[in-house]
Amino acid sequence: MSEFWLISAPGDKENLQALERMNTVTSKSNLSYNTKFTIPDFKVGTLDSLVGLSDELGKLDTFAESLIKRMAQSVVEVMEDAKGKVQENLLANGVDLTSFVTRFEWDMAKYPVKQPLVSVVDTIAKQLAQIETDLKSRTAAYNTLKTNLENLEKKSMGNLFTRTLSDIVSKEDFVLDSEYLITLLVIVPKPSYAQWQKTYESLSDMVVPRSTKLIAEDNNDGLFTVTLFRKVIDDFKIKAKENKFTVREFYYDEKEIKREKEEMTRLLSDKKQHYHISSVALKKGPSTFPDHKVKVTPLGNPDRAAAGQTGRERESEGEGEGPLLRWLKVNFSEAFIAWIHIKALRVFVESVLRYGLPVNFQAVLLQPHKKSSTKRLREVLNSVFRHLDEVAAASILDASVEIPGLQLSNQDYFPYVYFHIDLSLLD
Repeated sequence: MSEFWLISAPGDKENLQALERMNTVTSKSNLSYNTKFTIPDFKVGTLDSLVGLSDELGKLDTFAESLIKRMAQSVVEVMEDAKGKVQENLLANGVDLTSFVTRFEWDMAKYPVKQPLVSVVDTIAKQLAQIETDLKSRTAAYNTLKTNLENLEKKSMGNLFTRTLSDIVSKEDFVLDSEYLITLLVIVPKPSYAQWQKTYESLSDMVVPRSTKLIAEDNNDGLFTVTLFRKVIDDFKIKAKENKFTVREFYYDEKEIKREKEEMTRLLSDKKQHYHISSVALKKGPSTFPDHKVKVTPLGNPDRAAAGQTGRERESEGEGEGPLLRWLKVNFSEAFIAWIHIKALRVFVESVLRYGLPVNFQAVLLQPHKKSSTKRLREVLNSVFRHLDEVAAASILDASVEIPGLQLSNQDYFPYVYFHIDLSLLD
């Protein structure tokens, strides 16, 4: 399972024994895999400041989780058809997320514990805010590029009536720069090819004999050229329509066609630069608790064109990766790491507020083995630690006891400090 429960209990002898008992029961019953979750000593400050930090950390936790979900979704969108490789790219410090969580160590260099808690929280908040700002900017630019490319690609799809012809026609298909002559493009149903060949010269006066050529086909129709005098264009169109031939409004403009092809090439190049499939190799503590303080087919010319950093960044760069994917990988890692540090901070703050001073508690990370076992696991924890909140325990275990204003259920009853980490939301 990609789910973790992060709990803490007081670090005195009685509660360390309770932790050992919990560890034994959950292990024998195959309910969860438990490891110590080390949290360093912080400058506590005043209890009033901790109350304020408790609320702030709750909001920051929600924000961080939302941010990493959005970044994971962006990786999915950028990787497109290579979605099977997404999980290989969602790493934290170069390892898979589960390994990072289960082997968590506080980053002393990034978040010095000698600073006041409020400063540590402020550093993480500013870091996440900057990542979100950059994410919005980079994904907006990428989505604009993707939309523009999709719009051009749509123009190159469809039938001969609607699609762009810039990748089908060539300069040699037209009479150009003539004061009197013009080449038109006519769409002819495939069953009517013979009729077209017999009648096109007589649809109007001044049609150049033997000037038609089939240059492209789709499933139902063919695209023919025909050259005639400019003065009979309107008459030719009327007669063609009467015979169920359609003159496609198109006039060859070499500069415009070149611009359109260059734009398609540029967009394809830009998109490829932003994303290139890259395989990232995934890298694959004791369970005791010592004291812790704190398609159209062109015809004819076969050569005709068809449409078509910081140190941490260097550490994460993969060969062939575009900048957006690389940025997402690096900063997903940074945001995820920050999120787990927030969890650690919340455990610390809530443990001090609940268990008091001096700071003395033990944090434990539990990984439930099966979804079906979570109810039983909760029951074991509540039983082992019910002494931490006898009043709440009594209100649940004895249905006859009613305490005004107190409404608890087995699902929201936590006599211990408890936080949830759900990595399945990133799958």
